[in-house]
Amino acid sequence: MGEFKVHRVRFFDFMPSGIRCMAFNSKADRLALARLDGSVEIFNFSNNYFQEKVIPGNDSRSIEAICWVGCDRLFTAGLNGEVVEYDLERLCPKYTLDAFGGPIWTAACNSEETHFAFGCEDGSVKLFEILPDKIQFERNLDRQKGRILSLSWHKSGTLIAAGSLDVIRVFDVKSGHSVQRILVDRGPAGTRNKDCVVWNVAFLSDYTIVSGDSAGKVQLWDANKGTLIKTHLVSKWDVLSLSVSENEDSIVAGTSEGTVVQFQLLSPKIGDTETQWVRTRTFKHHTHDVRAVTETRTAVVSGGLDTQLVICPLMDKVEVKSSESVLRKVIFPHRSLVSCAKKPSLLLFQFPDQLELWRLGGTDTIGKPGESLPVTRKPEKLLQLKRKGDDHICCSTISECGHWIAYSTVSSIRLYQLQCDNNNISITKVSKLPKVLRSAHQLQFSADSSKLFVASEQATIHVISVSRSECKHVHTFKPKSGSSAPVHLLAASADGQWLTSANRHCEINVYNLKKLKHHCMVPVYNSLPSAMAIHPETNNLLVTHADQQMFEFGIVDKQYTDWSRKLQKEGLHRCRLKWGTPVTHITFNPQAPSQVILHDMHMFCIIDQSLPLDGLKAQFYSQLTPKDTSETDKPRKNNALKICNKYQPLLHVNLLEDDWLVVVERPLIDIHSQLPAPVRQKKFGT
Repeated sequence: MGEFKVHRVRFFDFMPSGIRCMAFNSKADRLALARLDGSVEIFNFSNNYFQEKVIPGNDSRSIEAICWVGCDRLFTAGLNGEVVEYDLERLCPKYTLDAFGGPIWTAACNSEETHFAFGCEDGSVKLFEILPDKIQFERNLDRQKGRILSLSWHKSGTLIAAGSLDVIRVFDVKSGHSVQRILVDRGPAGTRNKDCVVWNVAFLSDYTIVSGDSAGKVQLWDANKGTLIKTHLVSKWDVLSLSVSENEDSIVAGTSEGTVVQFQLLSPKIGDTETQWVRTRTFKHHTHDVRAVTETRTAVVSGGLDTQLVICPLMDKVEVKSSESVLRKVIFPHRSLVSCAKKPSLLLFQFPDQLELWRLGGTDTIGKPGESLPVTRKPEKLLQLKRKGDDHICCSTISECGHWIAYSTVSSIRLYQLQCDNNNISITKVSKLPKVLRSAHQLQFSADSSKLFVASEQATIHVISVSRSECKHVHTFKPKSGSSAPVHLLAASADGQWLTSANRHCEINVYNLKKLKHHCMVPVYNSLPSAMAIHPETNNLLVTHADQQMFEFGIVDKQYTDWSRKLQKEGLHRCRLKWGTPVTHITFNPQAPSQVILHDMHMFCIIDQSLPLDGLKAQFYSQLTPKDTSETDKPRKNNALKICNKYQPLLHVNLLEDDWLVVVERPLIDIHSQLPAPVRQKKFGT
């Protein structure tokens, strides 16, 4: 099917940030999580757990709590003392309020979603009223000694449980007074000289308070009497996070040693009507602090300092061999952080605070298939471009010729011109940009590098003409449907005639760049597009979706191609259905126009559109034939799908012009080596 020389790139030192807190919205079936760098991510659990939106972080924003209100309002609070509501269309903060209580450690919303409670450094619990377009301060509850570290509302909305150092207090919301004070045991004798930090509390509808503390205990308290009901010692270290299921029959707790423990409300004997909380499961998928846990209808979701989001299915609540029964670990973004300039063999790496430009190395040695060749020209770091301001970089791109670099934050767009003269490189900022350019969700240059396409925050696409003499605005495309959903994918044709965009409402629009008008809209499919590209010869648009479906749309004919219809009827081999992460990039082989190369995090594959489809039930032959197998015994089956999982985790796969395949990896061992030392348990014999 084709042989390639491979650039195996491992010098992209991307480091994901740890997960600090999360909130699951059962109405919208979406999970929002906040990372330690202040960024916010939203995952669509009904769409194959796709990372639907990313709100870039800010150096001055430190998030400690995150809450949903309704289906489409998201709030965070943090150590800068501010409460932030986000614009989920523009993917940026909508407004910011100061709570005037110092750093905010915790936040909770009542069940009616009419009020917020914020726990502050100065010992106050502040109530804010939730209005249709904002929130406003209402009053303080009685100030206590010591910071408020955890909060939970009772379902009735009349009581609030608050955890701090060594104590849990129950507040009457109407009067604002503390009506119950519960002292928490500090633990074994050797630890009694240390404060017991109540990291989390949960107020159940039967007036039971569940607490998790720094002594490794999960305790249940009677809120009316202030007495202890039960103690579960789950760890020698801190219990950092707690979550209660929607119907209050399950509790999950995350610890600083990386374990997640589940408790269930069960009858100790068959036929017994009395129930009690029993420790039933222990999950060990993390190596460091589990800072956040939540329980959905079918899974336990956890995240922490080791940066990965773990979705562990509850096998008694899912169908066997369904997509929900698979353990998932999300480590890398569901979008590309690497841009490639094919002609000069340059790679642009995107970090939150900077961009790095590298020139690929090379070799003069000719080897045999499967052999590693010595590097005679080492890869070279040409440029390190640091962003301006506190806002993190949300998107970036480099032109095909390698002479232009553009990046955007939530507040500005910057364009630079590069000049390479042998080993000397100079960079010039384009100072005068068109006034329509404020910020972008996606950036891409045309194939001839003469135009820059900017997906703006207003869901429009600006066409900008770039040259050494000037940079001017040519046209603005607007979606025909009038949708305000942010555009997250752009694809331009090689001949400069077509531009396609995909937004968060699953709409794919096609624009004619020659006539500067809307051409057509691809039929809407109810799954978000994860990657798309236009074939350089046929101008057919190839799209992959979050649910791993693939379509080919003829732009000129405004309909799906015959190959696409056949693909939907017969399908590719079942091995493709095992991919746990979405496809993030598509490219084509210029030497063999029928070949499509696409990849996810675990593998890349080549699909030959000229060969018959394998179908779901066809026999799949190994791509690696043993050396001792004779030519006559080798299978002669021509598979349309070839899979390679030698390189992983994959962040980018692309074809250069000289038949070189560039593969960008980020080994997990390199990420783990940059994490702080985990809490280690002494094991027998070590």
